[in-house]
Amino acid sequence: MLSRFLPDDYDPSAELTLLSGKGTYPRILADNARKAGVPVSLIAIEGEVDDDFVATFPPERVITIKLGQLGKFLNSLKKLGSRYFVMCGQVAPKRLFGGLVPDLKAALILARLKERNAHTIFGAVADEAAKIGVRQLDARAFMDDQLATEGTLVGKAKHIDDFALEYGIRIAKECARLDIGQGVVVSGGTVTAVEAYEGTDKMLRRCADIPKKNPLFVKTVKPGHDYRFDVPCFGMRTLESLEMGGIKNVALQTDNVVILEKEKVLAEAARLGITIVGYTL
Repeated sequence: MLSRFLPDDYDPSAELTLLSGKGTYPRILADNARKAGVPVSLIAIEGEVDDDFVATFPPERVITIKLGQLGKFLNSLKKLGSRYFVMCGQVAPKRLFGGLVPDLKAALILARLKERNAHTIFGAVADEAAKIGVRQLDARAFMDDQLATEGTLVGKAKHIDDFALEYGIRIAKECARLDIGQGVVVSGGTVTAVEAYEGTDKMLRRCADIPKKNPLFVKTVKPGHDYRFDVPCFGMRTLESLEMGGIKNVALQTDNVVILEKEKVLAEAARLGITIVGYTL
C-alpha cells in the first residue's frame, strides 16, 4: 500500500504536483512519493520555498507562482500534466492575510464566496482544479510513517496525569470545534494557554511566564477536519518551544498529527526528558 490516505482509484503512474511553501513537510512528502515510484513536480510559492528543495527537481518540472495567482496555478497544472496535487509547507501568515494580491481568476472566485476563510478559499481552489481534471489529495498522503501513533512514543506515560489528559483533550477539541486553535496547555484542571492566531510555538513559549504544575500540551483537530488544506504538525521547533515554555508532557491525536522527522524528533525529546503519547478518541 502506497498510503492509507490516497483514494481507492489512485493511479501511481500519474503526475503528482506539490503546491509548496517552506519547511520540512514538502521534502519528506516528495522523498516518500519518489521512493514509491510516483512522478513528482513542483509549483513553488514565490518567496516561500527553499532553493535547495527546488534544486531536487528537474528545472522543467518546476513552476514558480505568486500568492493569489490562481489562473497561473491552474495553467501550471495543465502544463505539468498533473492528475493530482497536494498543498504542503508553510506560508507566512502575514503574507496570506496581508500580502495576497489576487489575479482576475482569483478575484472572481473570491467575489462569489459569502464567507472568506482558509476553508472556503482553498476549497474553491480545489473545485477549480477539479474542473480541469486535477484532484487535490489529503496532505497526509505518503506521510504515514510520520504520523503520531497510539501509546507512549517516548518517555514515561506515568508522567502524564490521567485527569489532565482527559481534561486537556476535552478542552482542545472544543477550542478546535470553535475554530480558535488546535492546541492547548493544561495544568491539572486549569487551562494554562490556548492556541489562537499566534500559532503553536508562541503559545508554548508564553507559558514560561505562567505559573503551572506538571503542564500538558494537547494537540488535536476539529470535527470534520479537511486534511487537504491543513495537517497539524509537531517538529524540532515545537520541542524548542516546549523547552522554553517549561512543558515536559505532550499528547498528540493519532493519525491526525504529523511528527516531522519523527525519528529525529523522538530522539531529541528523549534527550530533553519530554514525554510524548499518542491518543485515540
